[in-house]
Amino acid sequence: MSDEVADPFGAAPGYADCEEAVRTLYEYLDGELTEERRLAIQRHLDHCGPCIEAFGFEVELRRMLASRCRDHPPAELRERIARALGEEHD
Repeated sequence: MSDEVADPFGAAPGYADCEEAVRTLYEYLDGELTEERRLAIQRHLDHCGPCIEAFGFEVELRRMLASRCRDHPPAELRERIARALGEEHD
């Protein structure tokens, strides 16, 4: 018996497979998919444990990064970015 989890939807119309679900995870999270693709990914996530775990990990990672990135960047970093942007426009 294989350790791989069978994809219950394969290439069935209106459903995403594991590869597509993982490949489009960021677009799904960012709301960049068409309604049809979003629903296909959601149907897949509703029934696929490994993919929903990957989804949950990405959601938690984004939350953690957002909460830790609320501080203001150091003045030196802001100055370096401003200089770099200024050089690009010259």
